Amino acid sequence: MNLRLIVLEILLIIDKDGISSDRVIRQVLNKYDYLENQEKRFIKRLSEGCLERRTELDYIIDKFSKTKTVTMKPQILEILRMGVYQLKYMDSVPESAVCNEAVKLATQKGFTPLKGFVNGVLRSIARNIEDIEYPDEDTYEGLSVKYSCPQWICKQLMCEQGPYNTHKILEESLKPPGIFVRTNLSRIGTDRLVERLKDEDISSERAPYLDYALRLTNIDSVERIESFLVGLFQIQDIGSMLVTQVSGIKPGDTVMDVCAAPGGKSLHALDRLNGKGHLYAFDISEKKLEMIRENAARGGYCNLEVKQADATVYLEEYEEKADVLIADLPCSGLGVMGRKNDIKYNMTPQKEESLVKLQRDILSNVSHYVKPGGTLIFSTCTIHKAENEDNVKWITENLPFETVSLDEFLPEELRCETSSKGYIQLIPGVHKCDGFFISGFKKKYE
Repeated sequence: MNLRLIVLEILLIIDKDGISSDRVIRQVLNKYDYLENQEKRFIKRLSEGCLERRTELDYIIDKFSKTKTVTMKPQILEILRMGVYQLKYMDSVPESAVCNEAVKLATQKGFTPLKGFVNGVLRSIARNIEDIEYPDEDTYEGLSVKYSCPQWICKQLMCEQGPYNTHKILEESLKPPGIFVRTNLSRIGTDRLVERLKDEDISSERAPYLDYALRLTNIDSVERIESFLVGLFQIQDIGSMLVTQVSGIKPGDTVMDVCAAPGGKSLHALDRLNGKGHLYAFDISEKKLEMIRENAARGGYCNLEVKQADATVYLEEYEEKADVLIADLPCSGLGVMGRKNDIKYNMTPQKEESLVKLQRDILSNVSHYVKPGGTLIFSTCTIHKAENEDNVKWITENLPFETVSLDEFLPEELRCETSSKGYIQLIPGVHKCDGFFISGFKKKYE
């Protein structure tokens, strides 16, 4: 089995079809599940590395190639990116293997006339890999190349977050993300779960901020762990857990999650309801809703209604029905760049602008579903002010809601000046979690 050919196909599919990288890589690894773990780790690392470091890899290629990356055939460009990543970041791979295998790939993909070009560029890079000159880090180009992030995002972060936070955010985006899980407290206590995982030879440690959160270590996949299969915990990031944490959900409440997929917050809400009350989980994707049904069934939850629905379309039967409504809305995703390697390359300023409009359209619609005196939780996984702080201001000026302090439900170390005013921006690299924005509101009585 040619592992590099598998990686090349992954990269070409992502580039051509725009499918999320984590989904493509997961599907391919499942397809080749018979491979040794070391082989699967090689595929995963090389695929993710080429995506994560794309800007830097293209910069290096352009330094040594007369034909620039913007004009190259996609197959040749991905082969070169794979080669440069191995040369720079995978010391265990011999230089000769990198170059020879790249030439083989070019031939296999029908580019035999270009195998000399591929070989020449990679061998030239290999000879000079330690002496490549990079642009000044004090420039947007320098930031972009060092952290492999589009210049416009670097500029936006510098303008909104300042130099310190920007460097922290970009540094964190290149670190391996942790695997975090949430204990299903209606099924088992966290201490007992730790012991059970230990019995299953799974190492875990307490995660920051929340006493029911764990970080799993030295593990590639969660899906085969027995404790997961019987519904004792759910894979979920800390920032996502905090959204439900600050909602104040209690047994007996009627809860709505209006953009529910992939379902982490819905399942967390069900756990907080503990069999009393009801949850309505809406999403526009029926395929993703099926994942929520499967996860809820595994957790043993039954007080759930899953419905395919467009969150911008009014549904009269849900008027003023929710005690708590969670609106974790589509966003630019800049807070989770470390988990989704391709998101920074798929986002544009124009898409950001359109997302703000979509967020406000959704908020205008779903505000009708909240009871007077009920709670609205608005959140995103980005660090863009137009999608976050500006929306808090817009909600209070245009909808019948007022902000409420989050401090009652936040761990003390996260309480700050803004949390007492109703919102918090979590910054990757500054806080011990992904970048999330969370805000809370109460609906006014007429």
